[in-house]
Amino acid sequence: MQTTVKGKDLTKEPPRSPNTMVGGYVILGRTLDKCRALLGDKIGEYHFDCPLDNMLFGWKRIMGDDFKAAVAEGKSDEEMVQWVDSHGRPKSEEEKEQWREEMRKASLYNNPEKREYFVTETRKLGLNPETTTLFEWLEADDKASYPQMVA
Repeated sequence: MQTTVKGKDLTKEPPRSPNTMVGGYVILGRTLDKCRALLGDKIGEYHFDCPLDNMLFGWKRIMGDDFKAAVAEGKSDEEMVQWVDSHGRPKSEEEKEQWREEMRKASLYNNPEKREYFVTETRKLGLNPETTTLFEWLEADDKASYPQMVA
């Protein structure tokens, strides 16, 4: 049975902020929005199973293709939280909290392989690359890409 997956049209609006909490996870809401948009052929310039999504997938030890297959079944956000919780490596609430805080502080500036790219991209948006987090940069980039959207 073919399930129609409904989600955001990312050619017209950005995915959720990586800071948006879904079931105690940061990144998950944004990943779900991108996956649903991909399945609906409305992903625009965004990418699913990208390095950001893989921060969550790698930490939980789940595969992007498995996640995508679950989303393709038409699962809600809540059902996907249950799926993420029950797949890969089990995580306690304390581990989730610690990971959330690490992710909120993460910056590509601290990655020698990505620093030059991050400096260039953050400066385009008028941000200080030395103090801008990954999530702050993504949020600013979304706002710049969709200036008509009120955040």
